[in-house]
Amino acid sequence: MKKIYGLVLALVASFSLSAQDLVALYEKVDPAVVVIYTEGKEALGGGSRLNQVSAQGLGSGVLIDSEKGLIMTAAHVVQGADKVQVEFVTGESIPATIVRSVPHSDVALIKLDWKPFKAVKAVPLGNSENVKVGEDIFIIGAPMGLEHSLSRGVISGRHYVNRVTGSGKKLEFFQTDASINQGNSGGPMFNMKGEVIGLVSYILTQSGGFEGIGFAASSEIASKMLLEENHFWTGLESVYVTDEIAAALNVPQPGGLLVQKVVKVSPTGRMGLQGGTFKAYIEGEEVLIGGDIILSVNGVPFTTEENLEKANDILVNLPPGGEFTLSVLRAGKIMDVKGNVPTN
Repeated sequence: MKKIYGLVLALVASFSLSAQDLVALYEKVDPAVVVIYTEGKEALGGGSRLNQVSAQGLGSGVLIDSEKGLIMTAAHVVQGADKVQVEFVTGESIPATIVRSVPHSDVALIKLDWKPFKAVKAVPLGNSENVKVGEDIFIIGAPMGLEHSLSRGVISGRHYVNRVTGSGKKLEFFQTDASINQGNSGGPMFNMKGEVIGLVSYILTQSGGFEGIGFAASSEIASKMLLEENHFWTGLESVYVTDEIAAALNVPQPGGLLVQKVVKVSPTGRMGLQGGTFKAYIEGEEVLIGGDIILSVNGVPFTTEENLEKANDILVNLPPGGEFTLSVLRAGKIMDVKGNVPTN
């Protein structure tokens, strides 16, 4: 009986210690977690490019370089944003510029327009290569707008996407049972050392709410995409169409990028690319048609997934200020549109 009682006390002490450790970790890293508010324009789908309404977005992010003011978040949080505002736990709100955004890996890098009035210590990126299924993790974000909320769970699985980075590494996402909801996107996933090992990306759901299956892009992929490779923010939202669907849209090749939205102040906005104006449903998904369909980049046609990767590699390997050419189908006519890689 004494042995059982002693074991129970040991387990209780272990749990209490773990809880206290988490409290200390949360207090240490939370100042580097930010809430991201975005503003943009959404087409109403009535056929006119002027028929738009303002749209606000909400996400989370994490400060990874306090000297340069660099913040990592999810690409889908900022990709279509005209304006980005970052709010710290102190209440200070600072505008930010989108530096890089990689939609297919759902990671993005933004830069504060100025440093916070009160200095904030950045948090370190952990080595996600060493993460194992079953490890404890915690997530901080703004689910449903509830700022700096903490949820705890484990790594439920590791999943690889059939695409690679410019360095030949497959994209990787961590699966977790830690609670994730709207507003968590882009927020950091921490290991129990207080290191960022992932960025919250998306959930699998049938009800629209969290059902225990969430995903985060690994810190290794985020680091390679945003700090090592030369990806840039295009300001373009698009849908890849192929085969019968491409033919139904009169695309003169087996595939193309159906442009949904273009941010005016972005590189593709300055190129004059046009988004969709009519709402339609393709295989149950709502899309906008009537805009440009991008056929190729520098002569590489968007006819296969492999060519999409080749075209992406072309853009990644261009120097700042480098020129590229898009072949675009607009109102039944094919035209070339030239653009330049941003220099920032």
